[in-house]
Amino acid sequence: MAEQLTAGTRAGRGLAWAGFAAYFLVPLAASIYFTFSLNGRVSVTPYTGLFSADGFAQSLQMSVGMGLLTVAILLALLLPAMIAIQLSLPRLRGLVETLCTLPLVIPPISFVAGIIALQNKLADDPYSSLFQFMNRLQQPGFPLLLVFSYVILALPFAYRALDAGLRMLALRTLVDAARGLGASWPTVLIRVIMPNLRTGILNATILTFALVLGEFTVANLLGFTPFPVWIVNSGGGHGQQSTAASILSLLLTWGALLILSVVGDRRSKAARSAS
Repeated sequence: MAEQLTAGTRAGRGLAWAGFAAYFLVPLAASIYFTFSLNGRVSVTPYTGLFSADGFAQSLQMSVGMGLLTVAILLALLLPAMIAIQLSLPRLRGLVETLCTLPLVIPPISFVAGIIALQNKLADDPYSSLFQFMNRLQQPGFPLLLVFSYVILALPFAYRALDAGLRMLALRTLVDAARGLGASWPTVLIRVIMPNLRTGILNATILTFALVLGEFTVANLLGFTPFPVWIVNSGGGHGQQSTAASILSLLLTWGALLILSVVGDRRSKAARSAS
């Protein structure tokens, strides 16, 4: 009886994995086939033409740069705060968790409407310092306003990833041992906590980077042209080219995940060998 249950469980898992694979891989394979098929023959023109397309390099560079900066800001804000809460301020945990997950219940349209309303309010006094500051945040080449918007949008995902990692650590024991050996707080954070929190940091980084590379609504309504907006705008008369750009965006996210995984594994192995 137990063997039959085990066989049934394995078959069910196999069917589930096959269903998931078909759900994700079939549309991807169809998209790749579409980009390589041109007038009944195989062609790489949609991909080679990307690099000479107007606005491609600028929009991709903007999105990658904003993604990296968004990740840096999120980690710099969340890591020290979450560590301090877990070590010294557990009563604030519920409040911080609520604030960090709040963007999930706020539609992006409402979020953008609030930003536009603030812009219109500040425009009533164009010589004010706040209006000038807002203008500096909206440079078309690298809009920091969009970066700060992405920080807010990615906050719930990064928080959950880091929180899951911290829950798996004996954080107080690690900190007390490191501090007892004379390590400073920056050393504790960089050389003790972060290596042990590698998986959580990796997950938060990938989720945030993927959000930046795929977010369209906020950027489009605010009038900026990062990579997702460029893909949509270029798809009117160049369907294969825009599909190729979408696949490239997906490959960039997977490539970033692979690179971070390899780097993290090497550092983890180096730390274990050193100890």
